[in-house]
Amino acid sequence: MNIEKKDIRNHIKIYNSLTGKKELFQPINKEYVGIYVCGPTVYNDIHLGNCRTFISFDLVFRYLKHLGYKVRYIRNITDVGHLENNEGEDKISKKSRIEGLEPMEIVQKYTRSFHYILNIFNTLPPSIEPTATGHLIEQIDMIKELIKKNLAYEKNGSVYFDIKKYNKRFSSYGKLSHNKIDQLLNKKFNSIVVEKRCFQDFSLWKKANTNHIMNWNSPWGKGFPGWHIECTTMSTKYLGETFDIHGGGIDLKFPHHECELAQAIGIYNNNLAHYWMHTNMMTFNGQKMSKSTGNFLGLKDIIYKSFHPTIIKFFILQSHYRSLLNFSHQGLINAEKGYDRLMNAIKKLESFSKKKRIKNNYSSTFNIIQWIKNCYYAINDDFNIPLLISHLFEVSHIINNNSFIECSSSDVNLIKKYMNYFIFDILGLQKLEKKTSDNSDKKLKILIERLIKFRIEEREKRNWILSDRIRKELSHIGISLHDDKLF
Repeated sequence: MNIEKKDIRNHIKIYNSLTGKKELFQPINKEYVGIYVCGPTVYNDIHLGNCRTFISFDLVFRYLKHLGYKVRYIRNITDVGHLENNEGEDKISKKSRIEGLEPMEIVQKYTRSFHYILNIFNTLPPSIEPTATGHLIEQIDMIKELIKKNLAYEKNGSVYFDIKKYNKRFSSYGKLSHNKIDQLLNKKFNSIVVEKRCFQDFSLWKKANTNHIMNWNSPWGKGFPGWHIECTTMSTKYLGETFDIHGGGIDLKFPHHECELAQAIGIYNNNLAHYWMHTNMMTFNGQKMSKSTGNFLGLKDIIYKSFHPTIIKFFILQSHYRSLLNFSHQGLINAEKGYDRLMNAIKKLESFSKKKRIKNNYSSTFNIIQWIKNCYYAINDDFNIPLLISHLFEVSHIINNNSFIECSSSDVNLIKKYMNYFIFDILGLQKLEKKTSDNSDKKLKILIERLIKFRIEEREKRNWILSDRIRKELSHIGISLHDDKLF
């Protein structure tokens, strides 16, 4: 028996950050869904908190595809070093100076790293992955349009979005982040660009100083685009003036997404996306993970401690995407145990179907159809994956306790079919080979530790060629070294 997927997809509810409530998901086009998710600024390896966002939206992508929608999933790469004020260096230029590489070499290096990390998490690639530098013409055209509509102004080679004029016309700045415009307009910052008309006016195009390596020609002189304009430009180029879902981390809600929304309203007079989704933060040591503060965990930290990426992924999925998730070593241990319970159930289902004592006319007391529906209801309720996992544990307990030993082959096949759907197709978990011995892992760990120690000694001797060679070789197996620290 099959569950009608078209019936299931008519009951999806999504929490919309724009309205602050769960809403029935109704795509603009009946069979098609457009999703835009803000990708990384590629100047460093992404940390575990970043991974949570991309794993969460990979699940949304997988689920909508599973239900039969044709999904266009756009996730951008920010390969421009943005700088709101005329002070300091942008992150990409700073990294290029530290590592002695050209800015675009940094971009290429950390784009590859981003893809590598998401690949070992078994996430699906997006339909299109546009870059900011690949869409400069479109961004300049959008800035021109905002100037034409008297919502932006040029000053000394830079272009700014005029918040006061925008709000006088649309009265909507702050509607996504639920900030009150009066409070925003009265708020002052430590760093102030004197040429702005208002503290909250944000850059659409920034004049390049001599220390800003990445710059391009524009009608306003040499410079580079603002952070917010790139996403409004690329999302509408590939998904249209309005689309279904816009996603990203909660830290992007303000100012990034608020400014994206303002630009779209200013040009198209619409909310850009019908549903705005935000994943919550992951905390470490009781504080938000952040590269700028140094309070973060790289994926390689955890893999080095012998946790497979699929276990880390399962750990992340056990918390709702809108709830705070605190990293803990014990949490990973528990996730590994839970994962093993699911895999044991999968193996038993395989063996049950081969046993002769299964009775084809046997009717199980376990309501399998209702269980399947409950699983779908959980996902449909704003992607309540913790509830889905509890349903998976429920049936795994029955299977692992041999309660299905005399059920019909059709029942076993039905359970097996949907267990595979939920665990592998939708959650995107992987089957892991059971280790018979961890002796080889211990040897590898010892070898890596000795290589790192040897590299430190060679650096002290100023043997840069050999120390760099060791760092390069270790990077091939997923170990990155920065200033003699393992990340």
